Amino acid sequence: MAHPKIGPAQEKPKDGKKTFARLMLYVAENRRLLVFITFLVIVNILSGLLSSYMMRPIINDYIIPGNLSGLAFMLLILLGIYIVGIVATNIEYRLLNVIGQKTATRIRTDLFQKMQHLPVSYFDTKQYGDLMSLYTNDMDKVSEVLTDNLADFITAALTLVGILAFMIYISPLLTLISLITLPLMAIFPMMIVKRSKSYFKAQQDSIGELNGFIEEKMSGQKVVKVFGAEKRVEADFEKLNDNLQKKAFKAQLFSGMMMPVMQSLITLNFVIVTIAGALLAIFRGLDVGGLATFIQFTRQWSYPMTQLATLYNNLQSAIAGAERIFGVIDEVPESADEKSSVAMDRACGHIEMKDVWFGYLPHKPVLKGVSLSVNKGEKIALVGKTGAGKTTFLNMFPRFYDFQAGEISIDGVPLKDLKRNNLRELQAIVLQDTHLFTGTVFENIRFGRLDATDEEVIAAAKLTSAHSFIKRLPQGYNTMLENDGTNLSQGQRQLLNIARSAVSNPSILLLDEATSNIDTRSEILIQEGLDKLMEGRTSFIIAHRLSTVKNADKILVIDDGQIVESGTHHELLSLHGKYYTLYENQFEEEI
Repeated sequence: MAHPKIGPAQEKPKDGKKTFARLMLYVAENRRLLVFITFLVIVNILSGLLSSYMMRPIINDYIIPGNLSGLAFMLLILLGIYIVGIVATNIEYRLLNVIGQKTATRIRTDLFQKMQHLPVSYFDTKQYGDLMSLYTNDMDKVSEVLTDNLADFITAALTLVGILAFMIYISPLLTLISLITLPLMAIFPMMIVKRSKSYFKAQQDSIGELNGFIEEKMSGQKVVKVFGAEKRVEADFEKLNDNLQKKAFKAQLFSGMMMPVMQSLITLNFVIVTIAGALLAIFRGLDVGGLATFIQFTRQWSYPMTQLATLYNNLQSAIAGAERIFGVIDEVPESADEKSSVAMDRACGHIEMKDVWFGYLPHKPVLKGVSLSVNKGEKIALVGKTGAGKTTFLNMFPRFYDFQAGEISIDGVPLKDLKRNNLRELQAIVLQDTHLFTGTVFENIRFGRLDATDEEVIAAAKLTSAHSFIKRLPQGYNTMLENDGTNLSQGQRQLLNIARSAVSNPSILLLDEATSNIDTRSEILIQEGLDKLMEGRTSFIIAHRLSTVKNADKILVIDDGQIVESGTHHELLSLHGKYYTLYENQFEEEI
């Protein structure tokens, strides 16, 4: 049979404008607050512009004629305008900060919720440090723009419009002259942004890669030290760190050009306006107050222009982070249940596999036409060399991966006809690597079934031989576990893992090297717990030590994705085939 084709993942196009627009859609969820903030922004800007424009009547009508009493009154009005502007600015920034934090929280929530619905295959291909970087570095960049820069961006943009309006009112001709440098102020930043955009994206990717490396090596420090690999790890770190430095240097090099270029153009504009304004005052009758006010507006014009350039530069870094975040949010989740999907209250555990094909990559099948029939309550052991496909075999049952061809059924119902969550509720998995969460022993065991009572948790611990060691802990079942339960031995952690599976009361049990890397004394205790847990349940067992599966009802020898031998321990030994060779080799190693 030709194995089915598995389509490659499609890379999503990156578009900075669409990413920014998408960020703004999140911001726009606070419409009413934004309307009020817009009003405050307008009040703030008008107060600044009016205070600047008042220079014209103050100079023309009060300073030049020497009207001191009128000047004092105008200064009081000016003070009032400043106070209004200060109050509006403070309220505006506080409210924008609220919107920024709410928006960042919403994006962070969407990201986390999406990750809970992504298939296991997604996490199998990602470094945890890189994923954590989404919540730290990338989210920080986005949050900074939303909480700090957004207010400045809006204010600067509207201030430019207001200044331009006042400049036109004072002198349309001088305004036209002052706009000579405007195309250059637009073109140069656009050129810089275009060049730096890809570098900012590369910088964010490099940060994620470096964080992934650090997380991996920090969690594996014992292995690093045992094998004396510190120098090698340091060298690898230096490579990644140097790569990040190069990417960051290029990003900051181009972004750093923004300010000098803008300052040069602003200075040139100021010189042109001053000369042209003086000539207009001499030959075209422009009043002195109008000239002074126009020059003041020209100087004010430079600040929002420079600010916009700087903020736009910051925005590129935030967009690069947002693209990575939205890239995860846009990932295809686990396939939804069909409307016709059904749920089982309880499964007997009769399992059928018919000509099942599966591969992680196109044209590279890992399981090749696997067929199998398992009766209720049978213990099925899977043995074979590393990479033969044993773990992949188990991954089919909870649908961590969907097979491409064939059929698997439980009690006659195809897996794909069962609701995915219900399917997983029928099963429990005990892995070689245990994962405990920050919380009490009660909470960690109850993770197997969140509505389990304390009595049910204790009963599960007793069933799996975990109760005795738990009672010896400082606070018993209320003992806090932190940092993946490092205050427990490996055997104790695995016993809690088994108790967690027991409290879920599964119909089907999947054990993947559950007693590997455990000392002999702990292994005996764990095996007792597993034996009690497997009673009456259909169980699949992957075991490195073949001595632990001799009593299995059926042993399957997996080789190159196929079941090449099947039978009891004694039946397979009598065949003198692959199982016999595996058993003899392991027996010799133990001797």
